[in-house]
Amino acid sequence: MFIVIVRYKVPLPQIDAALEAHRAWLEREFAAGRFILAGPQEPRTGGAILAQGCGRTELMDILAEDPFNQQGLADYEVIEVMARKTDPRLAFLSPA
Repeated sequence: MFIVIVRYKVPLPQIDAALEAHRAWLEREFAAGRFILAGPQEPRTGGAILAQGCGRTELMDILAEDPFNQQGLADYEVIEVMARKTDPRLAFLSPA
């Protein structure tokens, strides 16, 4: 599982101009089952994504397709996490 921290490199008007395409990209990855959480940071300086079901190399390829990345609007920090314990509501995230 991976936590992706997205940090904007440009003013919000440039982010907003690419937001529709970014959201379409997110929807595609949710439909493929690779993303299970995504949203903006507060204050709005970037976002975060929780990804699973892919390896680091595949995830890096997926992030390369994000319009924010393709347009040079954001940087990405990828943190791999091994879920050892979860709240019962998140049991699907723990290894069997």
